[in-house]
Amino acid sequence: MTTMTDASVREFKMPDVGEGLTEAEILKWYVQPGDTVTDGQVVCEVETAKAAVELPIPYDGVVRSLHFPEGTTVDVGTSIIAVDVTGGAGGAAPAEAEAPVPAEVPEEAKPQARQPVLVGYGVAVSSTKRRPRKGAEVPAQEVAAAVQHELNGHGGRAETNGHGGNGALTGLADQASPSPSPSPAAARPLAKPPVRKLAKDLGVDLTTVIPSGPDGVITREDVHAAVAPAAPEPVRTTPVAPVVPAPVTTHDGTRETRVPVRGVRKATATAMVGSAFTAPHVTEFVTVDVTRTLKLVEELKRDKTMEGLRVNPLLLIARALLVAIRRHPDVNASWDEANQEIVLKHYVNLGIAAATPRGLIVPNIKDAHEKTLPQLAAALGELVSTARDGRTSPAAMQGGTVTITNVGVFGVDTGTPILPPGESAILAIGSIRLQPWVHKGKVKPRQVTTLALSFDHRLVDGELGSKVLADVAAILEQPKRLITWA
Repeated sequence: MTTMTDASVREFKMPDVGEGLTEAEILKWYVQPGDTVTDGQVVCEVETAKAAVELPIPYDGVVRSLHFPEGTTVDVGTSIIAVDVTGGAGGAAPAEAEAPVPAEVPEEAKPQARQPVLVGYGVAVSSTKRRPRKGAEVPAQEVAAAVQHELNGHGGRAETNGHGGNGALTGLADQASPSPSPSPAAARPLAKPPVRKLAKDLGVDLTTVIPSGPDGVITREDVHAAVAPAAPEPVRTTPVAPVVPAPVTTHDGTRETRVPVRGVRKATATAMVGSAFTAPHVTEFVTVDVTRTLKLVEELKRDKTMEGLRVNPLLLIARALLVAIRRHPDVNASWDEANQEIVLKHYVNLGIAAATPRGLIVPNIKDAHEKTLPQLAAALGELVSTARDGRTSPAAMQGGTVTITNVGVFGVDTGTPILPPGESAILAIGSIRLQPWVHKGKVKPRQVTTLALSFDHRLVDGELGSKVLADVAAILEQPKRLITWA
């Protein structure tokens, strides 16, 4: 029975905040039951496979309940919070005013409330008593009692052939108590919508699956177990030695720690595996003297035009890569697998790999090719600070074309970076060290680094990749080429 108060409760469902994501983890609740909320107020923070996102509530009202605690991973489309949009004013409406209970119905025969098991599902409390049939002279309870009495009086059985004294009574019992049909709750197994879809895709009847979840809920593992072929009984033709079972693997909690892979880390792992085994990677290396570039960085730090901006070697390396792409635009492309086409990009969304507490993310600077050096410095500074605070939006991590990863900040000389999915090239910057270098015919200490360029060989052949990497190195060696080649 739905009261007026229940009709005023609005359920806010977990939205798809990342274009096609199927789940998100609730990191923190900002409200509690009884709190007043307004339209647009942030009520919780969730982490998707791409970023941490704050969710605003689209209602005005009072929080009725929070359906999940912090740390729970919730499927998209599942209700996470209930809000009373009337502000709780209608909560005192008596149930008798809406649907009075007939006096002849015993108190124990009243329908019991539905017990919540999963959000959107529930099971009704079973009852052996049936509602009186319309027009019946005798209540069903009395008929059942009479039948039981007659059964006990005849040695525990009743005549069913119509010739005994119990024929009329048997007919009355059959009329008043037909064969019970299974209740909807019993006929519908408990399972989340994604599990039901999985069962449908695999052709599994959920009524035949043995549940292992709490409160009899069917899990994904239960569905997979239902379709797994049973191991055939081995045919033994000759006696064999008894098989000693393998020792059960145990994990010492004091010596090992298991960390669930989810959110950003899970998405990164999936993307990197897909990229590594989809795009044919080629990596080339070059070691370059960047002494003049570091001197230019120090000059720019003192320039009033760059005052208040983040100026570092990464800024000039990013500018050098953009100039190299302008000189060789075919390197800026993507592969269309469905149409078997190369898609040339006339814009550069420059990705910057950033290590965060939640894992590696690659936000990108939109239309980086159009920005001046001060604008590029401002965009880099904002990108880094936002990523460090864990506030990078999903949109900022989509649509990248080429990427830079600076492994030198960890003291690493170089590496073979893996392409972000859908991108054509990624440039790795190694550590900048003072090393002996032949300069103007003499061995002198110079600031030296190693660059590594990985590219998709379907899009970029060896010649094109070599030219791009050589251009970046030439600019860093002689930064005046930023002007002459631009």
